[in-house]
Amino acid sequence: MKHDILCIGSVLWDVIGRSSASMRLGSDVPGRITRLPGGVALNIAMALRRFGMVPALLSAVGRDAEGCELVARCDELGLFTDTIYRSDDLPTDIYMAIEGANGLIAAIADAHSLEAAGDKILRPLADGRLGSEALPYSGTVALDGNLTEALLAKIATSPLFAHADLRVAPASPGKAERLLPLLTHPSATLYVNLEEAGLLAKQPFATAPEAADGLLARGAARVLVTDGGKTCAEGTRGIGIITATPPQVMVTRVTGAGDTFMAAHIAATRDNATRQEAQTRAIAAAADYVSGDIGT
Repeated sequence: MKHDILCIGSVLWDVIGRSSASMRLGSDVPGRITRLPGGVALNIAMALRRFGMVPALLSAVGRDAEGCELVARCDELGLFTDTIYRSDDLPTDIYMAIEGANGLIAAIADAHSLEAAGDKILRPLADGRLGSEALPYSGTVALDGNLTEALLAKIATSPLFAHADLRVAPASPGKAERLLPLLTHPSATLYVNLEEAGLLAKQPFATAPEAADGLLARGAARVLVTDGGKTCAEGTRGIGIITATPPQVMVTRVTGAGDTFMAAHIAATRDNATRQEAQTRAIAAAADYVSGDIGT
């Protein structure tokens, strides 16, 4: 089987503590702690696999025990891992989050190895395995904001991505502004939440449709803006904005919901769904995920 999409960014271990109790600063409550394959790029890849696509991963993973176990798990999931940069010196990255009944309480992403690897993770796009400057990769690329600002800026103007269909997501609101070099890229679709949209536009927005309109006005080609359980919006330059409202569900988890939304939308557009259908399928998949109806 051949890959049909590239996922570039963080591939790491997620350590998630979840409790059914509402939490605040200083809370000490019972719950469950799990360790799962994660990272934005890997979460998107795993979701794409569930939707019938075959992703190849471009990231940095150590050759430590944690890295070998992680790559083995990715292989078991049917993901292409030969394109991952394996470092002898850098440890495998890790993400830690605490979730309560009232949502995400706090999270720390330790993606220092990915940042240190820099453009080494892009070698398969330049050495002929996936493309070259003369024959750049022409498929779909899911790109996450865990890469450094310098590398994202390089990607924005690199001939290696000149023919790619770029699908871009910030890793978190704290890293949203790293995507500024890609905001006006002619073939980029940005997947952001309401807070991230405001950071990119350098102004707050009250609703997702308002945010989509604001980002288009700043030169974006296509944007999808989510707002939790409220109305989300998709805006395309020269065509306009459409909206959809997520179904009301019981929230049992939040980490990875945005990645599921993005993957479902990519899969729907691959199937030539209409704009409205693709948006509806994406919010339905995200709702199923946060309610626990889709496995990790």
